[in-house]
Amino acid sequence: MFGRIDHIGVAVESIDDTLPLYAQHYAMELVHRERVEEQGVEAVLLDVGENHVELLQPLGPDTPVGKFLANRGPGLHHVAYQVADIEAVLESLKGAGIRLIDETPRIGIRNSRVAFLHPKSSGGVLTEIVQPAEDH
Repeated sequence: MFGRIDHIGVAVESIDDTLPLYAQHYAMELVHRERVEEQGVEAVLLDVGENHVELLQPLGPDTPVGKFLANRGPGLHHVAYQVADIEAVLESLKGAGIRLIDETPRIGIRNSRVAFLHPKSSGGVLTEIVQPAEDH
């Protein structure tokens, strides 16, 4: 069902302040930066082999990442798994009794299609499933 880990999402107060740690000290290449209004974040992707670390800066305090930072502070936000057919995966997970935050996909970074699973149904970890856009 899940092809591979697509990315690890990390909530940060400021991408610009955090980026040197990942880009310079961890030697991860910055490959994409985008403002994702639908998700309420500015996000960057850094390459780690065939996978990514995604730094997430909230666009405001009332966004999901803004609320996460207010409650927990910076750190690991979610794990994302790549899938080939997000609708089929959502249907299968729903049929298995997994609690979905998103019953239908929404648009994510680089025009991907994404959906989140509730942490209470996924071992306490906010889980994202990602169907990359055709050109990625």
